[in-house]
Amino acid sequence: MGGPTAAERARTLAYGMGDAVLAAPGVPHAPVTAYATDLDGRPLLLLPKGSALVRALDGEDDLPATLRLCDVAPVPLADRVRGRAWLHGWLTELPPAGLRSAALRLARPHPRPELLDLAAEEPPRDGGWTVLTLDVAQVEIEDAWGGATLEPEEYAAGAPDPFVAIGAGILTHLDSCHRDEMKGLLPVSASPTGDPGGLPEVRPLALDRYGMWLRCRAPSPDDGGTFDLRLTFGEPVSDLHGLRRVYRHLFAHATP
Repeated sequence: MGGPTAAERARTLAYGMGDAVLAAPGVPHAPVTAYATDLDGRPLLLLPKGSALVRALDGEDDLPATLRLCDVAPVPLADRVRGRAWLHGWLTELPPAGLRSAALRLARPHPRPELLDLAAEEPPRDGGWTVLTLDVAQVEIEDAWGGATLEPEEYAAGAPDPFVAIGAGILTHLDSCHRDEMKGLLPVSASPTGDPGGLPEVRPLALDRYGMWLRCRAPSPDDGGTFDLRLTFGEPVSDLHGLRRVYRHLFAHATP
């Protein structure tokens, strides 16, 4: 397999590392302070109790809404958006009994002070923050692989990429310390002049267990400008040990 499925990519986007906005009919769009998902991919959304969206739920069992997600590359590039997803469904507010487990789940990717009270053994009822959940009815995703629409069962059956929480650190390290080695990963055919000296400049764009996306900039706009190239690993990797092994092999066989 050369890359993640649409469900895996959607679950990775929903893990909680990107930017998120909630949209509901008749309510101003609400930026989500922090978000994560439970084991089934159901979004957990941290919001101030005083937000218009939380107030709209007062006295209602649920509220139709869309969670808009944007995945942005950590490396500074001209176009940093790597993908977008739209999770359509029904919002509800977690009851007090469910706040502690949700706060602990949220704290894994987001160790924020707002979660301290919610993670207490008995979360305060008069606190300033709450957690909403979104029961997913449909998912749309658009990224470098193309567009896809997923049913909730298909989305729930996917799994986030194992490097989703640490990928930003890996990419920024590669960009700051290994640009020359990454340039050597390109085939000579990527050089407009046909020799290694004409290879494009390379920046790391995205990482997953199956490979990497590289942002390439040709030496001259006449040579093709900027383009993205997929580098596929020989086999999928699932942890840092496997990823280091792949990098050692790739850099050892890179073009001098």
